[in-house]
Amino acid sequence: MNDGKSETGSFYKDLVGGYYDAGDAIKFNFPMSFAMTMLSWSVIEYSAKYEAAGELNHVKEIIKWGTDYFLKTFNSSADSIGRMVAQVGVGDTSGGSTTPNDHYCWMRPEDIDYKRPVAECSSCSDLAAEMAAALAAASIVFKDNKAYSQKLVHGARTLFKFSRDQRGRYSGGGTDAALFYNSSSYWDEFVWGGAWLYYATGNNSYLQLATTPGLAKHAGAFWGGPDYGVLSWDNKLAGAQVLLSRLRLFLSPGYPYEEILRTFHNQTSIIMCSYLPIFTSFNRTKAGLIQLNHGRPQPLQYIVNAAFLATLYSDYLEAADTPGWYCGPNFYSTEVLREFAKTQIDYILGKNPRKMSYIAGFGNHYPRHVHHRGASIPKNKIKYNCKGGWKWRDSSKPNPNTLVGAMVAGPDKHDGFHDVRTNYNYTEPTLAGNAGLVAALVALSGDKTTGIDKNTIFSAVPPMFPTPPPPPAPWKP
Repeated sequence: MNDGKSETGSFYKDLVGGYYDAGDAIKFNFPMSFAMTMLSWSVIEYSAKYEAAGELNHVKEIIKWGTDYFLKTFNSSADSIGRMVAQVGVGDTSGGSTTPNDHYCWMRPEDIDYKRPVAECSSCSDLAAEMAAALAAASIVFKDNKAYSQKLVHGARTLFKFSRDQRGRYSGGGTDAALFYNSSSYWDEFVWGGAWLYYATGNNSYLQLATTPGLAKHAGAFWGGPDYGVLSWDNKLAGAQVLLSRLRLFLSPGYPYEEILRTFHNQTSIIMCSYLPIFTSFNRTKAGLIQLNHGRPQPLQYIVNAAFLATLYSDYLEAADTPGWYCGPNFYSTEVLREFAKTQIDYILGKNPRKMSYIAGFGNHYPRHVHHRGASIPKNKIKYNCKGGWKWRDSSKPNPNTLVGAMVAGPDKHDGFHDVRTNYNYTEPTLAGNAGLVAALVALSGDKTTGIDKNTIFSAVPPMFPTPPPPPAPWKP
């Protein structure tokens, strides 16, 4: 409740709000922005499915809690800015440091009494462009609330200009973020942010930018590589490729965009092929879990994003009356993509060798030692200080509070899982991972006849081609 209040004379008044990142109480604005972009995207495409589940107002409240906070992290009424907030709280405990911070201490968020420093940045293209994407996507979600939507669009434009004017990675040397959410490049955010701003504003300059071949090239669109087609908090290229293929499928803007849009569309086809079991871009565990991060820990966050993209793309094809797509000479039906997404999500929900659901509170058998401070400390009116909570962190007893709905980091490449609180590679839930889960679940929910909302995303986009002139008046001799 005191975040950002002690720093007087700064460009922000307070930094209360937003979301903690994982099992800690740090606000990492980079993955938080991506989480909000993903939720907004899922609402824009599937509002009818959220409505059917009775969750539409709820998810909109969740997004607004994030975007209200984002608007506090920079001077959102200005047209030009020179700095923004990157993070609140610190997690570095290297070198045996015993300074109380958000990783050294284990206490309930409401009991925190140590200083929570604010990290600012002045060249942070990736962070600014991702936050711009989040605000732009949310402006479409809230388009019926004119004043708020315009506020979001204005903030998005300001951030995107800042990201383009003052180049640099937000997680440069020595920053706390570099240890936890190190951004590998900002080119993917330029394409992704440009695409979202185009949809939010209908302004062609953003489309020109998002379809500049040089940007796509720097973002790795033509290169392949081990992480090609993997959408994550760090790399949004795959998301941008799908998002821009959508433009070609439904509006087909033609010259001068057609060439690069066709390229993105082809690349999206290749990515979708790479998710299928018949192709060997990615290994699978014995039980069939795709290893999008090549056997490294915490696989589930990447899998839910891929499940969302695959289901969404199959719905795009359905909406375009296309029964499938080609992988080399072979034609695959959209059904195959849904099947891929379904098998992966089913695994997460408990269809796996351990008969274990990786979502806390779902099913009978789920992780009981989720790496999460609030969940692990009992509600007993006793205030535990920084190290006082360590006994709850290290206890082998199950958490006293169930973090209902939270997806944990996941199993290892042998389908193994250790339900141990201190082993965060298995038991820690993250904000970005859970946003992807919600997106994937809503996309797969209901029957596929509901499909996507084809037009809402294009609300601000002007007609692609001039309207034909009216017919001539009837001829009178």
